[in-house]
Amino acid sequence: MLTGEHERVVSKTGLDAAALKPMECDVRRALDLPFDTVAIDYEGREQLPDADLLRELAAEKRVLLTTPVRADGFDPLGDDSLYETLPDAVDPVFVAGHPAYLTDAEQSRAIAPRLGAAREIDPEAWVGTEGVERVALAAGGPQYELLSRTTERDFRALRAAGFEETIALYAPTVLSDEEDDVLDAVGGYVSRRGPVRRALPEDAATDASATGRAREILLKASRDFALVGSPEEVGERVRTLKSAGADVVVGYPARGVDEFTD
Repeated sequence: MLTGEHERVVSKTGLDAAALKPMECDVRRALDLPFDTVAIDYEGREQLPDADLLRELAAEKRVLLTTPVRADGFDPLGDDSLYETLPDAVDPVFVAGHPAYLTDAEQSRAIAPRLGAAREIDPEAWVGTEGVERVALAAGGPQYELLSRTTERDFRALRAAGFEETIALYAPTVLSDEEDDVLDAVGGYVSRRGPVRRALPEDAATDASATGRAREILLKASRDFALVGSPEEVGERVRTLKSAGADVVVGYPARGVDEFTD
C-alpha cells in the first residue's frame, strides 16, 4: 500500500512495496518511501542492518528481511544465532541465497531441508523461489518470485492448479522509457538472466554503450525481466501481473531510491 504525499505519483505504478539493497543506499531511506512495506535484500553479513535500525524501521513500516537459509547465522539446521537478533516485528524472507554473498562452505549446504526447517520457525514467512522453484513450492507458504518472461503464464498455472497462498513478485523497476536510462539501470542485470546471456554476442557491452544486436536483445529483455516505462506503463504491467495471480508486487528502484520519492 501507498501512503503520504507521494501517493498520487507512485500510485500510478501499482507497486505495493519497495526493495532496498544495503550496499547501494542507507536503508533508513525506507522512511522516505511512500510504501507501508519495505523489503531489505541480503548482501552479506557485514551489510546486515543492526537491530536498532531494523526496530526503527519496523516502528513505521512492515519490514521484510531476506534471510539465506544456508548462511551462517540464518541456518535453521546449524548456526541460527542471527534470528535471535532480529526484532519481533521484522518478518524474515527465507531464500536459498545468492552465491555472491555466501562462502564456499555455505554454498555447499543442502537447500531443501533448510527451507523446510525454516518454515517450521515461521510458517507465514515468504519463501524465495529463485533457482529453487520446485523446492520452494514443496516447502509451501507464500511464494516470492522473480519477474521473468514466463511469470504471467506461471502464475495463471499456479492459480488454476488451486494454489491459494500469497504470491509476491520482485521486479527491478525503471520509471523511464529512455533507452539509455533503461540500459544503464538494468542492462547488466538482465544480461545475467540465462536466456539473455546465451543470446548476447561475446564481450558485448550491457549498458547504454551497447549497440547493434546486443542493444536490441538487452532492450527486449529489459521489458521481460524488469518493470520499465512511464509510471502509467509500469502500472499497466503490474495490473496484468496481478490479474494473472500476483498478490504483492515489490519494486526495486534500479536507478536509486530517489526515483520512488520524486
